[in-house]
Amino acid sequence: MFESVNQGVFTMFNAGGVMVPYEYTGYKDEILASKDTAYIGTALNESPIYDVKGPDATKFLNSLCINDYSNAKVGGIRHAVICNEKGQMVADGVVMKIDEDVYRTYWLMPVIDYYVSKTDMNVQGEDLSGKEFFIQIAGPKSLEIIENAAKTDIHDLKFARHKVIDIAGTEVRVLRMGMAGTLAYELHGDMSKIDDVYSILWEQGEKYGAKKLGRIAYCMNHTEAGFPNINMHYPLPWFEDEGMAEYLAKPENMMKGFYNMNRKLVGSVGDDLEIRFKTPYDVGWGFLVKFNHDFIGKEALEQISQNQKTELVTLEWNPDDLGEIFASQFRGSDVTPYDSMDGRPMDMYYNSGSSFVYHADKVMSGNEMIGTSTGRLHSVYYNRMISLGFIEKKYAVEGTELTVLWGTPGTPQKEIRVKVTRTPYMNLENNKDMNVDDIPRYKA
Repeated sequence: MFESVNQGVFTMFNAGGVMVPYEYTGYKDEILASKDTAYIGTALNESPIYDVKGPDATKFLNSLCINDYSNAKVGGIRHAVICNEKGQMVADGVVMKIDEDVYRTYWLMPVIDYYVSKTDMNVQGEDLSGKEFFIQIAGPKSLEIIENAAKTDIHDLKFARHKVIDIAGTEVRVLRMGMAGTLAYELHGDMSKIDDVYSILWEQGEKYGAKKLGRIAYCMNHTEAGFPNINMHYPLPWFEDEGMAEYLAKPENMMKGFYNMNRKLVGSVGDDLEIRFKTPYDVGWGFLVKFNHDFIGKEALEQISQNQKTELVTLEWNPDDLGEIFASQFRGSDVTPYDSMDGRPMDMYYNSGSSFVYHADKVMSGNEMIGTSTGRLHSVYYNRMISLGFIEKKYAVEGTELTVLWGTPGTPQKEIRVKVTRTPYMNLENNKDMNVDDIPRYKA
């Protein structure tokens, strides 16, 4: 399995016991493909997948999620967010309604399974993780690649919708969504058929100059898209909840808690966990909160909504100050350098053993801390260093000059000048707004 998927991979790494491609032709090459041609990636094949089904499936989701599923239609896709009683997010992911009383969820595990195990509603849960492949195709040529592989026209598929097509004799669910900031799709199907489907997609992709997508390039999309991501921009308070902690302590569930187990906290924010946890309002998702139904954290979010203190922004880092971070590595053995950015185009740490690393830095206005910065990365397309900032609202004005304090407490620290800039930073035509009528259609 995965022979054709991983052919030509430059380097691999261990992601929780699964070997996945880190890079193929290099992260710069792979990122730029999504803007010029297309990339094809399997970075999310180990995604947690979980079905919720039964007469009370909609009622159950409404009892957990900040958004309302009462009017959800088969074929629709929604961004789901689950919070704790403080209004802090404990899960966010995608929910598809695939049949009446049947919802398929991505990245809501293990939280959703924990609540299924507690509920007295008439619902059943099924863990499908590892049973479904997950292929991402993003870029201006992505629609043509899929249509030529499937030998069918899918121009009618709108943003945030899904439909079933056939590729290589395999039933494939295609979703129009993605984080590249351009036209993008996901293909889901039986994991045992991934090589058959991927081989045909790649055969078509090569004709259009597509590139294979590694994990590092995949993770670099979210900051540019202005879309904070779990395990990159913020941790989740799983073990801070007594019931959830007991659930994750069971032998069969222990690995499900990996991303928030034995967290290693780096960056100038230090050991402050509470400030690293985020509410939907912190990350710009207040519009998802629907107070027309009861859900966990409703009371806390009602209070936050009336006095929202922080706002999501993109921060653009000063190149001269960044040069000082690099130069400090070469000032001699009698000088302690600043924390290095070398070899890490973004603040994601891999191969960290038994813990997951979370990086967060203080955002300062003069001597006052006014927020945090996470997800720092090298924006290859714009040749800039950027990050996402969660800062006090009065400073969230484009052009505002602030500083980020770089360096873990106890090490040399440096203030790096940053400027509040556009969010999302990627300003190409967005997938949700794109009219695909001008893209050539498949003709038999």
